[in-house]
Order: sequence, then C-alpha cells, then structure tokens
Amino acid sequence: MRACLCRFSGVGSIVGLVTMLMWSGTAVAQQDSDHAVSALLAGTLFIFILGMGLVCYVYMALALQTIAKKTGTPDGWLSWIPIANIILMLNIAKKPLWWILLFLVPLANIVIAIIVWMGIAEARQKPNWWGILTIVPIANLIVPGYLAWAD
Repeated sequence: MRACLCRFSGVGSIVGLVTMLMWSGTAVAQQDSDHAVSALLAGTLFIFILGMGLVCYVYMALALQTIAKKTGTPDGWLSWIPIANIILMLNIAKKPLWWILLFLVPLANIVIAIIVWMGIAEARQKPNWWGILTIVPIANLIVPGYLAWAD
C-alpha cells in the first residue's frame, strides 16, 4: 500500500493548517489558557502528522525510483508524481496499464496493490511473498526499502 499525496489532499492539508493556526490565534487572543493550550497541542500534532506524511512520501518515492533504476525501467522520475507513480509501478511489475483503473476500485485496489508489489519483488529477483507483506502495517514501510536497497 502506498500513501499518495494528491493535489486535493495537499489543498485540504493547507486549509486545515490555516484553520488550525486561525483557531490557535483566536484562542491566544482570548487569553483563555485552556483553549490556547488545546489549540497549540492540536496545531503541533497537525504539523507533526503533516511532516511524517511528507517524510513517508519522500521515502517511498526514493525507494520506487531506486527500484526502477535497478530493474532498468525508464522514467524513474515518475515516482515523484502522485498518479504517475502507479504507472511506474505497473511498468516495473510488467502489468497492463489499464490496471490503474483497478486502483480506483475500493477493496479491489488492495488486491491489485499486493499483486503489483509481488510483481515488483519478482522483477528485483526477490521472493514474491514480499508483496503480501504490504498489507501488514509496519512491514509496508520496510518492503519498498528492502526491494530498493537490498542486493
């Protein structure tokens, strides 16, 4: 599974950040310490989650770009573009491009993502069961790194 940041979630994040900052400014201006502390904690949590999301996105893009380079797949820079990275994954796994439509179907996208990551593991000459590990919460962060940087 791969968390994708698209322009809509980016806009939503910016709107959320602005709203949170406006609330914290209002709470501080009211001199109500309970609201100010709550708003400050909520804003801090929001910034932390946003930062962690950005770190995960950069990590996944670097891993996918490295996998593309090691498998000889052209256009590895597509890993940095939100929808295009799915096309790159399909090219690495040697799956048809129309499968991108299956990534849009709820629940089917989970199965398709597992199949695609299994294909990516096979393209890197690793056991294909590494693709199944993408449904395990912490392992889904380890699998792309292993497939990218393990020899």
